[in-house]
Amino acid sequence: MQRNRIIKLTTLFILTLSLFSCNLEKEDDATIAAKKAERKAYIQHHLQDSYDFNLFSYEKDNGEKAHIGFPLPVILWDDGLKVFSSSKFHHGETVAEVGDSFYKLDHGKIYKTDATGTISYDETHHATNVKPLDFSVTKGVVMIIITGLLMFLLFRGLARSYAKNGGIAKGVGRFFEPIILYVRDDIAIPNIGEKKYMKYMPFLLTVFFFIWFLNIFGLTPLGVNVTGNIAVTASLALLTFLLTNFTGTKDYWMHIFDPLGSSLPWYGKLILYPILIPIEVLGVFIKPFSLLIRLYANMQAGHIVLMSLIGLIFLFRTWMGGAMSFGLAFAISLIEILVALLQAYIFTMLSALYFGFAAEEHDHHEEAHAH
Repeated sequence: MQRNRIIKLTTLFILTLSLFSCNLEKEDDATIAAKKAERKAYIQHHLQDSYDFNLFSYEKDNGEKAHIGFPLPVILWDDGLKVFSSSKFHHGETVAEVGDSFYKLDHGKIYKTDATGTISYDETHHATNVKPLDFSVTKGVVMIIITGLLMFLLFRGLARSYAKNGGIAKGVGRFFEPIILYVRDDIAIPNIGEKKYMKYMPFLLTVFFFIWFLNIFGLTPLGVNVTGNIAVTASLALLTFLLTNFTGTKDYWMHIFDPLGSSLPWYGKLILYPILIPIEVLGVFIKPFSLLIRLYANMQAGHIVLMSLIGLIFLFRTWMGGAMSFGLAFAISLIEILVALLQAYIFTMLSALYFGFAAEEHDHHEEAHAH
């Protein structure tokens, strides 16, 4: 019901905006199409990772585009290690010459090329140039490092305050302590159990605050959409997958390869297990896949909606249209703050649930005597 109300309100806002967009009718189709293409390119640029940390850009009086930010190191392996500054690309406008080799940015990826920057494409418009191994420090990597350092400093301070004040948090730790206790008491213990939850707590706390902080950074003027990168969410889901299966007990694996146990006679297993076992094995891989897709899709969609609403300010060139676009974008931003925390919670909750499945043990001897 709440989602339907939001959809209806959004539709009402867009229809109202269209009534006040009289200036659009005075422009020809080519101008409108160019503005839409420019807005689409801006959204795609915001969603993509980049080889320089660009804060913002503006157009000078002479038509030249100025970028405010700083370059990052590009690290390639192409017949040896190649290290150079991303400023050589000049935001993708020029070819980078490194020794006897030439490299060019195309759709956010680095390809080997010639001095003129030739890029060849196949029938599906994919570049066929050689793509060297890329170990570059991108904007997303910088934010991951910053988030890691921030978490280290925050929780090292919290641990020190515990040691100095007899287990009582001081300073900023007073804000984070209830959240840590919530993760322990309402996520880890109910899903994993009191006997084994402690060995999973470091990962659960790390992934919760890591996702939360990165989501919040993505809503700041820095605009770094790290959790909207499927490689990042896939890496986090892979860690959950490895921890689940490498710490799985005998009962966990028996449930996968002998799901019905001794309750079913051998001839029943002969009929059902060729169907049940592949489903159980498939479920082992579907669980982490659902983790990575859920986080990626929610954060990516949120940024697309927010950037689209901001783009409407420049499309509807009226004070009413701009004001309403800004108001709706502001409302969506507030919702995204809640979504940032909610997605961190969901990822941590599901990870704890999978760990609980892996750590579960049954007392088979007592069950046999009971029967």
